[in-house]
Amino acid sequence: MWEIITTYPTDRFLTFLLGGLVVNFTPGQDILFATASGIQGGPRVGVMAGLGVGLGALWHIGLAAVGLSALIAAHPGALAAIKYAGAAYLLYIAWKSWNDIGTFAPGRGARTGWAAFRRGVLTNMLNPKPILFMLAFLPQFVDATLGPVWLQILLLGTVFGITGTLVTAGFGYLAGRAGRAIGARMAALNKVAAVLFAGLAARLILAE
Repeated sequence: MWEIITTYPTDRFLTFLLGGLVVNFTPGQDILFATASGIQGGPRVGVMAGLGVGLGALWHIGLAAVGLSALIAAHPGALAAIKYAGAAYLLYIAWKSWNDIGTFAPGRGARTGWAAFRRGVLTNMLNPKPILFMLAFLPQFVDATLGPVWLQILLLGTVFGITGTLVTAGFGYLAGRAGRAIGARMAALNKVAAVLFAGLAARLILAE
């Protein structure tokens, strides 16, 4: 593991980190839930919702690591096919993000910290979209020559999960403080995310 950490290209990691942060800031289901919970229950409830979502994300990171490593072990050429399939999926969610106005329903949030945490974990674990995104986003930053694919997916996924948890919990906290005002910025964030998704798809297609 340490060898992968020390030899992983810095420029690739920074690209991954920047891309992951913009993705984290995209007002998807998780952020909308944390925001709604913050509005209903206050800053603490909003933060608990974000922490629950983050814990649920670990499930998808583990699935991505195990599933990809098994597939690539059985079919060495599968990584390239996964990357092109991922590019198509990223283009699809770019289109979806561009047309999403980022509305949310505060009534869908939770009113207590434990309820917010529990619902955050369960809704994220049972949502198939995160695993699809993991399979589309993470493989393009994997290099089989650097070490085990599953370990790279696990390490990158953990970084993505940590930043996502901090961002989601931050949205929940701010929503608890600022109320509905935070929702006014969500549509603009979706436009930024759409451009990023399209750029990541282009990077996959054009990369050698």
